[in-house]
Amino acid sequence: MIKVSDTAKKKVVELMTDEGFNAITDFVRVGVKSGGCSGLSYDLTFDNKKEDNDKVFEENNVKIIVDKKSFLYLVGTTLEYSGGLNGKGFVFNNPNANRTCGCGESFSL
Repeated sequence: MIKVSDTAKKKVVELMTDEGFNAITDFVRVGVKSGGCSGLSYDLTFDNKKEDNDKVFEENNVKIIVDKKSFLYLVGTTLEYSGGLNGKGFVFNNPNANRTCGCGESFSL
C-alpha cells in the first residue's frame, strides 16, 4: 500500500482538476521505471483507465493505481508534497530504497 499525506492529497486534487480529471473517480498512477542516476525512477501520472495487471486502492480519499511490478518496489511508500521556496514537488519516501539520488527522484534497492 502507498500512503498519501494530507499535503500531497491537496496538491493531487488541485492538479487533477486542472488537467481535466475527476479526483473522485479517476486515479493517480504511480510506477517505477528504469532510469535516473540511481537506477530506478518514480513515475506519477493521472489516469482514468485500469489495466488487468493493476492494483487499485484508496488512501486518504485518493484512488491510487499501480502496476504489479512497480508495486513490489513501492510497498510502504508515502507520497508527500513539499512546496515553498526550496520545495521539490512530489516526494516519495520509500522505505525499500537502499540508496537515493540527491534530488530524490531516483533510487536503487
